[in-house]
Amino acid sequence: METITWEDFERVAIHVGTILEVQDFPKARKPAYQVRVDFGPHGIRWSSAQITKHYTKEELVGRQILGVINFPKKQIANFMSEFLVTGLADENGDIVLAAVERPVPNGSRLI
Repeated sequence: METITWEDFERVAIHVGTILEVQDFPKARKPAYQVRVDFGPHGIRWSSAQITKHYTKEELVGRQILGVINFPKKQIANFMSEFLVTGLADENGDIVLAAVERPVPNGSRLI
């Protein structure tokens, strides 16, 4: 594994946000949702997330997640993803969200 410097890590803006809305994303190649997330002072942003195996739309609303907010926007089908939802693959390759242990202010940065 390649090592990075502290400065490299500091360039990745991983912030916490609260999911406000979840929609189906039928045009995605793999099953996914479109999520709208409040990142506090960093604004409200949309992303596509392949998290349909472990989460329903209803249980996601109000949940805090971690997102990388300083990637460029990426077009996925007819949708512009504005941040990267973070997670880890389980034993089947399905994504489990990276999240915080207890509530923190939206926009807080992972340090």
